[in-house]
Amino acid sequence: MNDKSKIVIGLIIFLAIITFPFWYNMGKATSAPEPKLSDKAKAAKVCVEPKEYMKAEHMHILDNWRNEVVRKGNRTYKSSTGKEYNISLSSGEESCLGCHTDKAEFCDKCHDYASVNPYCWDCHIDPKEEKK
Repeated sequence: MNDKSKIVIGLIIFLAIITFPFWYNMGKATSAPEPKLSDKAKAAKVCVEPKEYMKAEHMHILDNWRNEVVRKGNRTYKSSTGKEYNISLSSGEESCLGCHTDKAEFCDKCHDYASVNPYCWDCHIDPKEEKK
């Protein structure tokens, strides 16, 4: 029996299926968006932690903040610089959205790019964007 041709055809089909996601998306990649800082955030020049740390770890910080507030009642965060901040995502001047006022340009832009759907707004009130 000579099944050489069937094996070769099977391997070609197998490779085509396995590599499909790569060649189907070839050329579609775009560069990551840069979050747009509000004037208030630009003026502050610092966040609760350094910029690179916040880019990589903001989701862990927010998750830990949620646990601290909900489970322990702790509303104070002491940063790596020793400065203390009020733990709040959405209320007050000293909150995340008090500084990053344009959620669509700051949060949604990257989350949409990364196809991430955070559940922050299941509990917090989604800030309404101002019409410009």
